[in-house]
Formats: sequence, structure tokens, C-alpha cells
Amino acid sequence: MPFITVQPSGNRFEAATGSSLLAALLAAGEPIPHKCEGKAQCGSCHVFVHEGRKSISKIGAAENERLDTIVGVGSKSRLACQSILGAEDVTVELLGFGSGL
Repeated sequence: MPFITVQPSGNRFEAATGSSLLAALLAAGEPIPHKCEGKAQCGSCHVFVHEGRKSISKIGAAENERLDTIVGVGSKSRLACQSILGAEDVTVELLGFGSGL
């Protein structure tokens, strides 16, 4: 089971392999917006994945389309709701902004 390190808080917790990054963050009590309840429709759970990106599921069409509409997207951008955890540890940055519908 991978460990998730959250920036800027520095919190670190263990998460289940195969769960979404959003579900893991919420289960750990991290404050992350999720207006569309994990359907890749709002972009509010946009995060930067700094470490462990190769262990997370590949970006699908729905996530890619939503990311294209968000200001501030970069090479480390993912939607937490669409990012399925693999076995490697992950460092994620919760952003202070998000796109919403």
C-alpha cells in the first residue's frame, strides 16, 4: 500500500492500492474540493502530482478534456478523482484554486 504525502500540509498517510487519489485524500481528512463527486466534470479536484506519477493510472479522455479547460494546468496536473493509485508512494500538492461548473 502506498503512502501519500500532501503538500503544503506535510501530512503523510497510507492509502489502498487501486483507490482514487480523491477517495484517499478524503478518507484522510484532507480538505479537497470535489463538486462533481468524482465524475471528471468540474475540475475542482485538480492537483499537482510531484512524485509517483508513473504509478498512478494514465490520463483518460474525460480527464484530459477537463484538464484542457483549467487555468494553471501543467505537466504534473491530474484530477484526483480520476487518478487511481498504484503501489508506489505519491507526493501531491493540493492547490488553492480550482475550476468549477
